[in-house]
This record gives sequence, C-alpha cells and structure tokens, in this order.
Amino acid sequence: MERVAVIGGSGFYEIDGVEITGEAFPETPFGTPSDRILLGRYEDTPVAFLPRHGRGHRFNPTHVPVQANLWALKSLGVSHIVSVSAVGSLKEEIEPLHIVVPDQIIDRTKVRVNTFFDPIAVHVGFGDPFCGELRGILAECAREEGLTVHDGGTYVCMEGPLFSTKAESAMHRSWGASVVGMTALPEAKLAREAEISYATLALATDYDVWHETEEDVSVESVVRILNQNIANVKRVLGRIFNKIKTLEECSCHRALENALLSRPEHIPEEKKEAFRLLLGKYVEF
Repeated sequence: MERVAVIGGSGFYEIDGVEITGEAFPETPFGTPSDRILLGRYEDTPVAFLPRHGRGHRFNPTHVPVQANLWALKSLGVSHIVSVSAVGSLKEEIEPLHIVVPDQIIDRTKVRVNTFFDPIAVHVGFGDPFCGELRGILAECAREEGLTVHDGGTYVCMEGPLFSTKAESAMHRSWGASVVGMTALPEAKLAREAEISYATLALATDYDVWHETEEDVSVESVVRILNQNIANVKRVLGRIFNKIKTLEECSCHRALENALLSRPEHIPEEKKEAFRLLLGKYVEF
C-alpha cells in the first residue's frame, strides 16, 4: 500500500487515530506546493495532508499551484488522492450538508495550466475523470457514517473567484449537472497524468443562485455550512483510510502506458527532470 493523500482544508489532518510523523515541503520543477505537506499514519496506512489553498487560505482557486502540489505528492509515493471541496448544489434534491461523489466533470476554467507535459504530446484518457474504485469507497464510507450521499453526478468546474451569475447557474442546470465548484480541475487531470487514483467528496454548502426560495450564495453561508460538514468528513476519512488499502492497482495507475506520442529524443533537456518522475517507467532518460 502506497500513501493516501487528502487535499482539502488545513484542519483535516486533525483526525482521531492519525499520527503525524513529519512534514515535507519539496521544491518541484513547477515551484513550491501550496503549503507544507504533513505526513503520518492511520493505523498501518501511510497518509499525507495538503491544504489546497495554503494555511490561511492564501491562494484563490485560479492560483493554487496545482502542478507543484501533484508533482510533490507523486514524489512522496502517493497512489490515491481524496479531494474534499465545497460546492454549490444545482439540484433540488442535493441539499446543503449532503455529500456528492461525482463521476463526471465539465471544464469551464479559462486560464489554468492543465497538463504537466507541455511542449510534448502526451494524450491521456479522461473519459472517466474520477477513479471508479476509489469513488465506490468514498460513497460507501460516507453512507456508513449515516450521511446523505449522492453517488454519481456531474461537477461543473468554473474559473472563479466570483460565484456564478444567475444565467450561468441556469445554464449549468440545463446541462443536467449536479454541483458547481472551483477546485476539481486541473487537479483531476494532473492526477491522471501522474497515474494517481483521484476522487472527490463534494460538500454541498448552498443552492448557488438559482433557487427561488433560498438566499444567494455568499462567503458567510458557505463557511457556516462547511464548518458543519467538517466533523462529518473527518469521520468518513478514518473509514476511508481503513478500506483503501484493500484496493488493487487500477487503470489510473497505468494511464501513461500508451499516451506518449512524441519521440523521447524530442523531450527538451530542461524538461527531463520534471518528466522523469512521471514517465520514467516507460521512457529512458
């Protein structure tokens, strides 16, 4: 069993049973991660915790250093990532405090770097953007804690940092999407390129701005509901750590096997350090 990472808020490592044994803050070819990565164990499962926005919420969604975050986690031996994020509900039946474990995603970001591999051509399959095996464990563990779970659904990832307009919210609903958020991309894409299994616990905090009888989304309402959800999620994570070690290697861990189209000699010399960690089992550098 390799290491399981949680990407979320800065307090998720405070889970009963987690022993923090150290930390890492590696410099990567893509810069430094959002913050120090805490390393530890939950019983016999190695774990890592990375605050996505940095302690004190220093980075808005557009400027989270996702390449550095994912490369750093890969270098630390992470094989599975559980992402925790706040989202707005786009469906009546997904109420605030419910948990969604999405199986699809729509990319409405505009200015984010979404690959490790520029300038070479690496084409990775992304038809199923979240790991099915890991998704199953997340949904099962949340149900076992008595939480209301929506297994499946489409996550619309918008640029932010502003919330949706009413016209945008109506458009997302017309697409049949379930939730809207700002953080699942490019995380999910880079996790696939890093051959790391990735799935999301999406915590519904509001009804975005489409609901006629609810107040429009605000920072105050999001934080209030999110704080109520954090205690629930910590219990779920403990269950996940116990069960995740039963997973066998999945197709996520072989995502690059036939993805490289550029000939190895065309990999720029200055990119070899960055690419060796990711492509090294397929290409000699």
